[in-house]
Amino acid sequence: MKHLSFTLVFLATVFIASSSPRKPYVFSVKIDPTKVTIARDKWGVPHIFAKTDAEVAYGLGCANSEDDFETMQELIHAGRGLSGKLLGVEGAKRDFLFFSLGMDDIVDKDFDSKISPDFKRYLEGYVQGVNRYAALHPKEVKSKGVFPLEPKDVIKSYIFALSVISGSQDAVSSIVEGKHDKSMDNLGSNAMAFNSAKTKDGSSILVVNPHQPLDGPFSWYEAHLNSEEGLNVLGAMFPGGGLMFLGSNANLGWAHTWNNLDLVDQFKLEMHPHKKGYYKFDGHWNKLEKSTIKLKVKLKSWLTVTVRKKQYWSVYGATFQSKNKKDFYSVKFGANEDIRTCEQWYRMDRAKNFTEFTNAVKMNAGPRFNIVYADRYDTIMYICNGMVPRRVKGYNWSGVVPGNTSKTLWNSYHPFEDKPKSINPSCGYVWNTNNTPFNCTGEDCKLNSTRWDEEGYWDFDPENNNRAGRFMELIAKYDKVDVPEVRKLKFDYTFPQRSRFLDSLNITRTIDASKYPDIAPLLTSMKNWDRVSTRDSKTATLFLISLSYVFNKLELGDMQFRLGFHLPESVYVDGVRHAKEYLMKHYNSTEVPLGQVQTLRRNDVKLPLDGVADNLSPNYSIEQDNGWFKPWVGDSYVQIAKFSKDKKFPELETLLPFGSSNRLSSPHSTDQMPLYADHKTKTMSMDKEEVLKTAEKIYNPQ
Repeated sequence: MKHLSFTLVFLATVFIASSSPRKPYVFSVKIDPTKVTIARDKWGVPHIFAKTDAEVAYGLGCANSEDDFETMQELIHAGRGLSGKLLGVEGAKRDFLFFSLGMDDIVDKDFDSKISPDFKRYLEGYVQGVNRYAALHPKEVKSKGVFPLEPKDVIKSYIFALSVISGSQDAVSSIVEGKHDKSMDNLGSNAMAFNSAKTKDGSSILVVNPHQPLDGPFSWYEAHLNSEEGLNVLGAMFPGGGLMFLGSNANLGWAHTWNNLDLVDQFKLEMHPHKKGYYKFDGHWNKLEKSTIKLKVKLKSWLTVTVRKKQYWSVYGATFQSKNKKDFYSVKFGANEDIRTCEQWYRMDRAKNFTEFTNAVKMNAGPRFNIVYADRYDTIMYICNGMVPRRVKGYNWSGVVPGNTSKTLWNSYHPFEDKPKSINPSCGYVWNTNNTPFNCTGEDCKLNSTRWDEEGYWDFDPENNNRAGRFMELIAKYDKVDVPEVRKLKFDYTFPQRSRFLDSLNITRTIDASKYPDIAPLLTSMKNWDRVSTRDSKTATLFLISLSYVFNKLELGDMQFRLGFHLPESVYVDGVRHAKEYLMKHYNSTEVPLGQVQTLRRNDVKLPLDGVADNLSPNYSIEQDNGWFKPWVGDSYVQIAKFSKDKKFPELETLLPFGSSNRLSSPHSTDQMPLYADHKTKTMSMDKEEVLKTAEKIYNPQ
């Protein structure tokens, strides 16, 4: 977790921690596994069939555990506030955030009243599946006292993950470290939707393409859920997520991309000059609520200790003491105030049409993410969605605001109707590549930003990035598209002709190579590069290594792909020299193809990759000590869905970087790697009859 580097203060007497048992949860539904069918297709993807949603959820809990129980437990521990038991001090930082932001308390308080009965049953089914797997495989359980799970634990894990996604950890770290800024770097995603105004055959086409880590707790797990109660969705979730975050059902589909909305506010409290622990609010002195957080921290495999930390609460919510020990700041945001985010996704999974889908979105419980939507009824939509507070004018909401007046204490969020959106634009397509929402469709259909600019605090993604520029170049070439053309749009690895980022690199075109004879051939190669990052490009290798050096040296991030940056000639030259040294050290040559340096690896499979950061088909790679650039973020999940009015199910093709299983002994841990490397997809089906007929394995979960 970024930045959150508080110091753990141990008790004078440290004692071995033990988890006090919880009162057993009474399930309203008891799942009979013999009524759940899991059909594994040729790629190992689980298609889960049952009569009820709860039974399907049970099957999902079992299937996900079979494929990736180890990764699931990271999110499970976070939802229990027990990451310290799993990850030691680093995990305890997560637990501190979890408890200090009140995630545990708000779920306990609101679960019975805010979560609908049918979704409670779904959650009950899911945790029973996970619990059953844990009980049958005790050697795979990472920590004692974590299982069995309750439905609340799933929601708590969501609250934790979405609080991080909202940027809460940056706000907290800026306080405890004495830095009052709000920076959250992010990577990207692509999403595109086309309707009959832009497609050759009158269909609707959706591209789902998040750019997340290729493995780990924020990677993707693919599954198909099908119940007789109306749930029939094929998509992806984070390991342990319990339902589909994005994908398609029989009638519609949606994608998410990251947006840059300002979701978290910091309030500086006015503390009493003499009376310790009192703060001023609307002319009255209120006492800070104070309690103790108990963190369980693994120090050794055999030793877990309990550490106590102070927790504060004001009228604004979670409150933290600054590094100077005098000032206090409160942090307020939506993700830890509404526990229904996962239920909103459940409603989206089940939606039959645009009205039901937008009614789910109108729950306004999703803290962040753009939504790009398409359906079989020829409707497409883009919306810049998130829990944006309704703030009063007159304050600089991008910084720290006064915490002494009810004027700054907001208590509601902008509804669906207030958010930038485009529904069925006449140009026939909507899209987003983490660029400004005011460029989400064709040139003649763009949104006007005036209304939101006047409010002044939405903090939208600024400008366009390279992916946006390249998409606009490509789409302009097509009067109409079909899936093959859309696939070309998605799997493109060429930079646009012009962008603010590329303008930043003008020095690569204008530099006098003769001034640097030791690297003159490399500078000339960079000057003449066509900016196409194919796996056989040797100049793309220079670009990857030298720009990685530049980004690290100047402490740059994803935002520079939108806004550009100043690149001193000296830093650029140092970057190219670093690339030369790196290549000579590991390859004894500076003429090395990109695919030899940047490779996808697992077990004994090693494949060359095209694409670098901020291509439409990107790979964000990290330099390793052994001459390898490891791709850690890229096309972490791809789904292309074609909806036709006369067809019962969409035509689907999907892709994962490695496979459907993260168990390295499984053939499905690597079988999609060749597809990923060659920009190919696999065909998927939502038709139960077809799935069962072609499945490689059909069984009832234990």
